[in-house]
Amino acid sequence: MARRLTRAARPRLDAIRLERVGLRLGRHWALRDVSFELRAGDRWLLSGPNGSGKTVLLKLLRGDLWPTPTGGERRQYHYAGEWHDQPLFARERIAYLGPERQDRYDRHGFDLRVAEVVATGFAGDDLLLEPPSAGQWRQMRRALHDVGLAGLSDRRFLTLSHGQRRRVLLARALIGRPDVLLLDEVLNGLDAGSRRLFMRSLRRASEPGIAWVLTTHRPGERPRAITGAARLERGRLHAEVVAPGRKSGRASAPAARPANSTRGAVSGAVAGRGSVPVLQLRNACVHRDERRVLGPLDWTIAAGEHWHIAGPNGAGKSTLIALLYGDLSPADGGRIERHGFPPGTPISEWKSAVGIVSPELQSRYAATACTVDEIVVSGLHSSIGLDETASPDERALANRRLAEVGLRGLGSRRARELSYGQMRRALLARALIVNRRLLLLDEPFDGLDGSARDIVAARVAAAVERGTQVVLATHHPEDVPTYVTRCLTLPARPAGRKRR
Repeated sequence: MARRLTRAARPRLDAIRLERVGLRLGRHWALRDVSFELRAGDRWLLSGPNGSGKTVLLKLLRGDLWPTPTGGERRQYHYAGEWHDQPLFARERIAYLGPERQDRYDRHGFDLRVAEVVATGFAGDDLLLEPPSAGQWRQMRRALHDVGLAGLSDRRFLTLSHGQRRRVLLARALIGRPDVLLLDEVLNGLDAGSRRLFMRSLRRASEPGIAWVLTTHRPGERPRAITGAARLERGRLHAEVVAPGRKSGRASAPAARPANSTRGAVSGAVAGRGSVPVLQLRNACVHRDERRVLGPLDWTIAAGEHWHIAGPNGAGKSTLIALLYGDLSPADGGRIERHGFPPGTPISEWKSAVGIVSPELQSRYAATACTVDEIVVSGLHSSIGLDETASPDERALANRRLAEVGLRGLGSRRARELSYGQMRRALLARALIVNRRLLLLDEPFDGLDGSARDIVAARVAAAVERGTQVVLATHHPEDVPTYVTRCLTLPARPAGRKRR
């Protein structure tokens, strides 16, 4: 086996150049006639609506995808003082971080310890193939400290919150000291403090020669100093050179009005008093990797109430959503009561009355070969995929729901042909394929551009008008609609000790 080159022995990647590049996915062009050059020290902000090709462009830059031959396209990498047409060694100098990298651990069950995940960044592998040296262990501990996760090095990766996983993967990306960082919607799922930590770690690790590209749908999350801004529209790139330190791009959209709610922890003894309960938690705790990640919690959702679940990364918001849906159960000594569903009722009956949108669900569907209309139809059965072929009537219903979330005509595409934001809207169509008693929304606006967020907010509001209740977990107060008037704030949890 060929020996891996050390960083000092590897040629430095000084630039990536695309000339008249296009890429076709299935029957549609994801990118058309794109020309772009990324040079050492460049910092680019890349924006554009869902499905415009941002992730595809990053994959083309790294060499994970190949341009569709048209006769005039060219992709080149400048390293060792020369231009090369093949990625080869250049790919080892490019670090990618985005939803697909994070979802891979769920999809393949790679439940490494946090320190081991970071250590894979030295060689760029998914699994740890050889033990790190003492010096590398010191670098890993320092990297985890830089992203605010020093106390979690022994935790299992899949027991962390999505925001914590993102910060672990930032440490992994930076530990190999790449020449280029490709950051695809990396701020999704992070609370305000974690976003600040992430950007501070990025600035700290960004030596003068390091180049990076950051994609985002939220204008307020742009870095302070960028050298260029680019926008993709229908697969075509429009770039503008920006003076260092100057803000660029479009002005941010006005924030939604905050919910008329009281911040702070709310217990079941107070919430919903005098009203018919829909859900009740009594002394509910959830453990993962022998650690308590939620609870003990007493909480009541009364009829007609809409709730915002708040709290920092790792507080247990996604765990609570999974518990309410029925994918998790309380530990011994706790219970969950669902009004109208007595003990012994199959959980499938409860799930048929509940719609859910979550990063976990999206991660699971990203690994399937389902068409988009099959994903939506599966909402009729509360399943992942379908055991039987969807009927013409079911497909017609699914395509009507897709049209309602702005995805008209995309029902025949495969899951892998959708952008991250398009898939999030498809999951909302799945959740709302029929009227639901309860809608559980875990960061439903992540990965959505401004117009897509408006579409999703309108569809959820229409469901509320029909009598659906909403439980919404989000780190962004501007995403909380005014009809959500109750707030449950989960406190930050320490790294903690294993359960004895």
